[in-house]
Amino acid sequence: MAGAELIGKEECKEVMDVLRTGIFARYSFDKERQGIWKVRDFEKAFAKYCGSTYALGVTSGSAALKVALTALDVGPGDEVICPAFTFMATYEAVLEVGGIPVMADIDDTLNLDPDDILNKVTPRTKAVIPVHMCGAPARIDKIMKVAKKHKLLVLEDNAQGCGASYKGRMLGTYGHMGIFSFDHYKTITTGEGGMIITDDLDLYHKAEWYHDHGHDHLSTVHRALDGRTILGFNYRMNELQGALGLAQLRKLNKVIAGQRKNKAALKEALAPIPGLKFRLIPDPEGDSATFLAFNLPAEEQTKIFQKALKAEGIDTTCFKDNFWHYVPNWEHFLAKSTAQTKNPFTDPRNRKVAYSRKAIPHAEDILGRTLIMGVNVKMPAAKLKAIRKGIANAAKVL
Repeated sequence: MAGAELIGKEECKEVMDVLRTGIFARYSFDKERQGIWKVRDFEKAFAKYCGSTYALGVTSGSAALKVALTALDVGPGDEVICPAFTFMATYEAVLEVGGIPVMADIDDTLNLDPDDILNKVTPRTKAVIPVHMCGAPARIDKIMKVAKKHKLLVLEDNAQGCGASYKGRMLGTYGHMGIFSFDHYKTITTGEGGMIITDDLDLYHKAEWYHDHGHDHLSTVHRALDGRTILGFNYRMNELQGALGLAQLRKLNKVIAGQRKNKAALKEALAPIPGLKFRLIPDPEGDSATFLAFNLPAEEQTKIFQKALKAEGIDTTCFKDNFWHYVPNWEHFLAKSTAQTKNPFTDPRNRKVAYSRKAIPHAEDILGRTLIMGVNVKMPAAKLKAIRKGIANAAKVL
């Protein structure tokens, strides 16, 4: 559960600062808030942590995707390449702005395969969204090279990889924009909430204005006197979320250190199993260690081992069977079932795109053979001992 495991007096202190002012709004009420600007401070601290120039707090990671895609000017007629293995918000956000998501295969990192981007590019392709799934980096350097060659915009979906890096550079800073999620299950949490980062002032302005009804936030007199250049909507992070984010961000390095220690112990317990291989991580030093993924030679063997682990009280996920993180299992998406009959799938400006399992052979193979375990920050010695014993017992079925 990552940051949620460490909720304590630090979060209470930051939240109480807000409660004492009675001002929960991100903007305005300058006098009443008594100098308390939690979202603004969180944005500045987060940008500094990532090594990014600008950061914008929003209501969720899903909202961050939509706001960023809007700033990148993705819309009807545009296609966006997305990996087959991701949370569905990645695809939903593309549809939300009127574009069409195009499904691409993954590689042994379990992230977007840079080589498959070439197979999916069309004259309509405007952007690519590499998703750093389960806390570990995609081969983002190669993805950036392919994108540059084909003049594609890159939006890094780092919802699950807060604090992770690649070759010494924080994930989310490679693309034109990067997004993060702070929901209850993420590496740090604000309950809900998300963040957008970028080094591009123009993109930042578009995102900032759009996320707050077009307000340019330049007025020093009154919010009603703000200028406006574009239309927008409301995706503002509130001060309570910002307060939690500040406290959680200070704990992020502790969270990752704890997860790395516990992940190493779990890997040690699994390593002796014949034929077992661990997920390829292109830069192990940058792994946030939120999850441990491993695979066996055959899918049926994997299912047998998963059942044996379950009997020992050890939970794992096979994402080929997961309803929320693998495109071929999204029956409502494949049926193009939306709330409106007029939608991106029926828009004549968009090309008809298929989502066949045959188009993602590597995902079909490796995800069926892969099991993924969540890694807690707090794992007492007694719990680790029980897990080691359970793994050893389960391995007897192989």
